[in-house]
Amino acid sequence: MKKTWITLGLSAALLAGCGGGEEKTTDTAKENEPAKETAAFPVTVTGADNQKVEIEAAPKRIVTLAPSNTEIVYELGLGEEVVGVSDNDTYPEDVKNKEKVGGMEFNVEKIISLKPDLVLAHDSAGAAAETGIQQLRDAGIDVLVINNAASIDEMYQSFELIGEATGTTAEAETEVKELKAGFADLEEKAASIEEENEKSVFFEVDPTLYTAGNGTFLNEIFDMLHINNTMADQEGWPQVTEEAVIEKNPDVILLNYGGYVENAVNGVLKREGWSNVNAVKNKEVFEVNADLTSRTGPRLVEGAEAIAEAVYPDVFAQ
Repeated sequence: MKKTWITLGLSAALLAGCGGGEEKTTDTAKENEPAKETAAFPVTVTGADNQKVEIEAAPKRIVTLAPSNTEIVYELGLGEEVVGVSDNDTYPEDVKNKEKVGGMEFNVEKIISLKPDLVLAHDSAGAAAETGIQQLRDAGIDVLVINNAASIDEMYQSFELIGEATGTTAEAETEVKELKAGFADLEEKAASIEEENEKSVFFEVDPTLYTAGNGTFLNEIFDMLHINNTMADQEGWPQVTEEAVIEKNPDVILLNYGGYVENAVNGVLKREGWSNVNAVKNKEVFEVNADLTSRTGPRLVEGAEAIAEAVYPDVFAQ
């Protein structure tokens, strides 16, 4: 996807990590702490760029270049080890205390100055990050590129890869089990929805009508929740026309950008030519938290719950 809050925020995307109330330690003290290892080092891991990275010891200074990476790292109990995050990071609260290193075009000099022993890049940045990644590697820094998860299973692989690289494989396995259990609970609730009561949804990524199509983790969530994705005949994250949405006539419209655009729901309800769309006519237009629904990380179950409650409140509302 092209949108910043979707590429770096997707993937995003997610459950409670280590919060902002953590007590800080000095670099010297941390050097004397026992490594948080559940696996022997050195380890060799292969990133999404097919580059093998040999990591000599459990990382003590980590820089993450995507919010989904950051949330996973915190969830694995490594918040103290994080010394730098992307400009797009918002969760957990403790990221406000970390050095910011830029967005998709990250600041190489800043990262080097933080003296990390592991940088977790993200495949969503694509070719834009290649030069910077190579500069970091030329500086002797281990850079592991984490996959841009298109599916829930690929999200689990992100956990496993980060866990392997940081010596927290047991924690990663536990988190994956918890996520699977959360999705299973939602799927069990959704099983009560009769086919004739299933609703159709248009998921609006931004006001220019980017959306989630087939082959995305969101479409997988829609299927799980017995939601008919009106754009499932499209692949990936396409931009569609107003005419296409009107023709599909969704029962519900979900907005993934309310935190970035003022009065987002009213903007949709007042669109010229949309008055006969079921979702507009029945005022079934809702915001969902972009961080929860866009980041393929530990809070994605919460994102799925938010979608479920918006579409089927009688079934899923607490």
